[in-house]
Amino acid sequence: MKLAVAVLFDSTQARAAAVAFDAWDAAEATKTFVSRITHVEKAPRGALDLRELPCVMQLLREHDLEPELILMDGFVHLDADETPGLGLHLYQALGGKVPVIGVSKKGLPGLSAQFEVMREEETPPLLVTCAGIDIGAAKARLRAMHGRKRVPTLMKLATRLAKNKD
Repeated sequence: MKLAVAVLFDSTQARAAAVAFDAWDAAEATKTFVSRITHVEKAPRGALDLRELPCVMQLLREHDLEPELILMDGFVHLDADETPGLGLHLYQALGGKVPVIGVSKKGLPGLSAQFEVMREEETPPLLVTCAGIDIGAAKARLRAMHGRKRVPTLMKLATRLAKNKD
């Protein structure tokens, strides 16, 4: 099982959501998971924001999830020199056993065209960084994901679940 994860913050609380899927071109999740995190510290000024890391780890523990791969909104590396981003910290927290693919709609100055993936004509590319999987394989898998728009369907679903406050 692969997981697309998203975390959204609301003041000092957060909601972490995961969408499980088996095939890269799946249009629907095989299962969904949501965890409420009742207290989240503010991110330290000037430091890398790692508040999502304990939220994702709680989600994995709470639902006893052991994914073969995690797809997340964000960066694994912050530049071509592989400066650690949130995704690399997640990869390391999982003992380097679960590949992590980070996907972002926003660019960073240190990421060149080699990290870009075009999913739809005439839209800006997505940026892909990864750990535990080859960048070419990560880009190909992202391209294969279901959805006619720029962001894959299952990543949108994970974000919607994290936003839902019921």
